[in-house]
Amino acid sequence: MPTLIGFDLFDRQILDRDGLPVGKVDDVEFRATADGALYVAALLSGQEALGNRFGGAFGRWLTATAARLNHERGPRRIPYDLVARLDSAVHLSVSRDLLPEPLLEIWLNEHLTGRIPGADDAT
Repeated sequence: MPTLIGFDLFDRQILDRDGLPVGKVDDVEFRATADGALYVAALLSGQEALGNRFGGAFGRWLTATAARLNHERGPRRIPYDLVARLDSAVHLSVSRDLLPEPLLEIWLNEHLTGRIPGADDAT
């Protein structure tokens, strides 16, 4: 069954193998085979990917701000071969501990959300 990128992937919650949230699908990365056919190589998650998808002045601002806070490492890139199944969410075949944690999320947790009383209970 074909996957409709805009309908089946964009804005879907990404869950690890234990059902823990990893992020949302903000964009996708395509690659081409030797014969020129395109396929989804990776799911991109984070404000930089979302800003690129929005485009325009707001998208450029969001991407630039996220890049500055994220030390310009780019969005979280999850190889598509780690996707176990698609339904109302994107389910991965690995634990989120095996995925690199985005620097922006670390910074936000240390300086903003981590300081909210009870925030560590949300995991």
